[in-house]
Amino acid sequence: MAMVDVVRLQERACDRAGSHLYARILDSIADDVERGGPAGRLLAPWAENALADAIPLRLLAAVHRIVLDGRAPDLARFYPSAGGSDDGDPSAAFAAVLADRREEIEAGMHRGVQTNEVGRAAALVGGFHAAAASSGLPLRVLEVGASAGLLQHWDRYRYVGAGRAWGPSGGLTFEEPWSGSAPQFVDDLHVAERAGCDVHPIDVSTDDGVTALRGFLWPDQVHRRQRLDAAIEVAREHPASVDEADAGAWVEERLAAATPGLATVLYHSIVLQYLPRSSFDRMRSALQRAGERATAETPLFWLRMEPAGVVADLQLQSWPGGEDRVLGTTGFHGPPVDWTATR
Repeated sequence: MAMVDVVRLQERACDRAGSHLYARILDSIADDVERGGPAGRLLAPWAENALADAIPLRLLAAVHRIVLDGRAPDLARFYPSAGGSDDGDPSAAFAAVLADRREEIEAGMHRGVQTNEVGRAAALVGGFHAAAASSGLPLRVLEVGASAGLLQHWDRYRYVGAGRAWGPSGGLTFEEPWSGSAPQFVDDLHVAERAGCDVHPIDVSTDDGVTALRGFLWPDQVHRRQRLDAAIEVAREHPASVDEADAGAWVEERLAAATPGLATVLYHSIVLQYLPRSSFDRMRSALQRAGERATAETPLFWLRMEPAGVVADLQLQSWPGGEDRVLGTTGFHGPPVDWTATR
């Protein structure tokens, strides 16, 4: 796919997801690409895998980090995340940052997209409860593509809606995240073990780590920033375990031996597009082998939230047996969640 088409595709996705600021900026970038202008020349080296590597989002995030650091005041006037107002045309100010900070932006684009969107917990939580209800066992949860590990704390957030509530009060709360019915909650659900992996983990105990995560958010979506900041507070109180590792090798190691008395849930959200094929094949093979060994005392679940057109499917495969079912659909950043599972 040509670079201009990748940029236009991301423009439509941002507009559809409510980030009209980024849609306007991407529109100006696409025009510049067609003209062979500065933005086009900056993006050109990334043309081969621009869609899979989410190159437009890498560019936007690299600039956003500069804005958040206070080094682009003219552009910050348009960024609510930096105290600005989403009014007017930001294209000239954005182009000026590209010109003034080109080398820094080029270097920043080597950082892969790590949204680690906390809103996805509102969808994933139902899958974890389905695994707990099915197995009747405490959970061992393993996250692929964990970034900063914020989604490892899904059981430390509160979910309220459809006449139901679950989770501790006083921290991050999801109000009415479901568009219809809500999942069935297991009151005494217990997470006995949690871990994750990422090729480039982010440490939210550092200012650089926090700025990196904030930079990947879309600056006019203040509700996502509020969720992220609340989740960071939880993570600082309960540091996550995120290994720097390839997903395939890490899953092989973690699933090599059974864990009697625990239900293992391997999970990921909007990750597969970023995995090398070889890594995914190793992960899938490890799942298959572990699934063949699974028993009622060592059950295995594969919970994933991945793109299915303009929404993401939430799917849960379980062993023994290998049953695979769709639990619902959601936006790529989380709520609203259309929960469709009946058990």
